[in-house]
Amino acid sequence: MGALLDLGQLRTFVAIAECGGFGRAASALRTSQPTVSQHVRSLERVVGQPLVERVGRLTRFTVAGEALLAEARRLLAAHDEAMCRLGAERPPTLTVGAIEHAASPVLPDLLTVLMAALPGHDVVFRLDRSTVLAEATLRGTLDMALILGAVANVGGMEVGSLPLRWLAAPGWSPPAPGAPLPLVTFQEPCGLRQQAVRALERLGWIVRITTEATHLDGVLTATRARLGIALLPTACGVPQGLDELHQLPPQGTLGLRLLSRQGLNPAIETYAGDVLRDFFSAVPHSRAYRADLPNGEERRREQYLARQPIGH
Repeated sequence: MGALLDLGQLRTFVAIAECGGFGRAASALRTSQPTVSQHVRSLERVVGQPLVERVGRLTRFTVAGEALLAEARRLLAAHDEAMCRLGAERPPTLTVGAIEHAASPVLPDLLTVLMAALPGHDVVFRLDRSTVLAEATLRGTLDMALILGAVANVGGMEVGSLPLRWLAAPGWSPPAPGAPLPLVTFQEPCGLRQQAVRALERLGWIVRITTEATHLDGVLTATRARLGIALLPTACGVPQGLDELHQLPPQGTLGLRLLSRQGLNPAIETYAGDVLRDFFSAVPHSRAYRADLPNGEERRREQYLARQPIGH
């Protein structure tokens, strides 16, 4: 018997096409780029022809590569259908990123909604900052990510918005004239940090960053400890142990965007976007989130939790 096509290598080959390159395919498959290259070389030995070629700085499929790509998709589809008929299929894995500080009080419900929207999938969640999640999605290591709209030039679809609030510990008072105003922020890069500094400097304040944090808990802890004020988007009211500073100028709202990696099934992205829009439209922004929601809000919550899910 002659050389055989390896299904694992064919999956790698298809991932190169769907993710837009060797590096992104490696990230999506959670393997190394040398392994992806090795799989392509192995397939070239089996087929007996070059499958990819360099054009300047770009890599593209040859005619033989395009032909193998079509065959690979047919073979993998037949394999997966056979495994399904035999009852031996594994649920596909979806890795979903979400920001914690945009929806901290309602995060458990948010994750429940996303789980309900993706049945038949093994969903893995990753909580992190918007910039980190956006980079991971563009690399292909995340399938989808819910991020703040403060991250520039990343695309995606808007699924909601959150009010920005100036927050401080109860009884906090500004420093004496001429003294710097203490500010608690996230570490750079952070669009919120830049917006807060610009807004305060326009008012004539000299801003001093007293605390930098990588996650929400650090920002909230430092603000509660009176180390400074903070500008944060809040899903529903003012976080416990803090007050809103109404004497500072309003900063409007900040959009929430859903990003998807290249090659993700568009139906998954569309349905997840619809579910998230319903979710955030029902979040009561003006007060603290409570488990004992009034009947109208409870019904809306049940409705978006009970929406008909998409198929595979």
